[in-house]
Amino acid sequence: MRVLYWMLLTSAVFLAVAPAMAQRYDPRYPVCLQSWHQHGLVVINCSYTSIDQCRMTASGLSATCLENPYWRGWPSQNSQRRPYGVN
Repeated sequence: MRVLYWMLLTSAVFLAVAPAMAQRYDPRYPVCLQSWHQHGLVVINCSYTSIDQCRMTASGLSATCLENPYWRGWPSQNSQRRPYGVN
C-alpha cells in the first residue's frame, strides 16, 4: 500500500511541475516571438531585430510578435563611459 501511495505522489509532483518552465527574455533584441505548442506549452523567443523579421517567422504558425519588455535599447556611441580623468 505504501508503494502505491509513493507512486501516486511522485506522479502528481511530476505532472504539477512539468508545465512550469522558465521563459527568458533576451535584453539584446527588441522583438519577441511568442508561439503556442501542444499541451498548452508557450515558448517565447527574443532573438529578432525588427517586427517584420519576426512576422516573417510567425507567418503560418500559431504565433505572435511582441515588444521585448526588457530590451535595453540600441547602444549609442556616446553611451560608452571613459575612465575618470581621461578625455
